[in-house]
Amino acid sequence: MPVLGIGLDLIEIDRIAAALERRPRFAERCFTPDEARYCRSRKFPPQHFAARFAAKEAVGKALGIGMTRWREVEVVRGRGAPTIALHGRYKARAEALGVTSVAVTLTHSRGMAAAAAIVEG
Repeated sequence: MPVLGIGLDLIEIDRIAAALERRPRFAERCFTPDEARYCRSRKFPPQHFAARFAAKEAVGKALGIGMTRWREVEVVRGRGAPTIALHGRYKARAEALGVTSVAVTLTHSRGMAAAAAIVEG
């Protein structure tokens, strides 16, 4: 399958922690209920929110449309590596490009979270 796009994003965990603290609706606006529930179940939620935020940005870049509708790119946890579920405009863009799969990887350290996405068709 040919690679149709690649996206990468890096974000400071402190920025997401501050946004979560300052704006109570930030998590609701940017994350699906399942994403928020997963992040809040972890020992240090901001790093998990940050990694998902970076993943959304990376997917938007890989699709070539950026990120404006945060909940339309969803990081899904199951067994093993996270996967991506696309909704709305992002799903339509993927279909228009002939995307057959979206691969994503997330990572974080003490201060930074990063994600990379590859869309294939």
